[in-house]
Amino acid sequence: MFSRLRRRDGRHGEPVTFAAGAGLVSARLRDEHGSPLSGGEMVLRHKRSQRVTRAVSDDFGLAVVTAATGTYEVAVSSGGYREVRHTVDVASGDHTSLGDIELQPDATVRLPDPGRWVIDPDHTSIRFVARHIGLSRVHGRFTRFHGSIHVGERIENSRIEVVIDAASIDTAAEKRDEHLRSPDFLDVERFPKIHFFSDRARRAAGDRWHIDGTLNLRGASRGVRLDASYLGLRSWNGDRLGAVAKTELHREDFTINWQQTLAKGLVVVGSTIELRLDVQAVRDA
Repeated sequence: MFSRLRRRDGRHGEPVTFAAGAGLVSARLRDEHGSPLSGGEMVLRHKRSQRVTRAVSDDFGLAVVTAATGTYEVAVSSGGYREVRHTVDVASGDHTSLGDIELQPDATVRLPDPGRWVIDPDHTSIRFVARHIGLSRVHGRFTRFHGSIHVGERIENSRIEVVIDAASIDTAAEKRDEHLRSPDFLDVERFPKIHFFSDRARRAAGDRWHIDGTLNLRGASRGVRLDASYLGLRSWNGDRLGAVAKTELHREDFTINWQQTLAKGLVVVGSTIELRLDVQAVRDA
């Protein structure tokens, strides 16, 4: 069921100016606890032309988009929540505010049953991104790894273990990969495995979870928090669960202190490494 809402003013009551034939639509997304919900999506679909315009909510839950005049169906959604719909009329030079929209958890998204789930390496990726000389990003991955998820009776008590073959690092540049395997970086002869273990998970909001664990890399163990999103369950060659996760690592924390600078003082390899995981796990029979 669509509801029709409209307010013709700026965010704080001040006038808002737009290009001719366009108006502004905004909403502030909140989770079931009333906290700002970032990363949510607001999609405007023009009723006649079916033209689609999108906006993603920022860290304060605010989603703002400029749209041509007309009547739109608006769908507001975020992973793990039920979609909310409105209808709005956008007029030239006007600001149409949907106000605060509180999304409620989607009860149809089922959590995995207790038991052991084995990570499927053919449908899982472990990737990383590093900054190079302050300009471009270098993308890489690990090609050999194994792991499992032991889902507890309480999902918060689940255990996750992943073991990565450090020598399987691949950035699509052979000389660079050889350097990354050397004592300057991963030192794979002395430390052939990268190990992650966690037995603490906490639901943040919707399909988002915080997974706290320990990463052992190059002989140093450090606490790491994964920001994860649960994608649900599917049946295909067995029962499967899906999740994506990301975190940031600082190489100095793991005694990777190799440093080189250019003549202008620019660091060749940045300190921060972004780690991204896209996981499928199959229920162990």
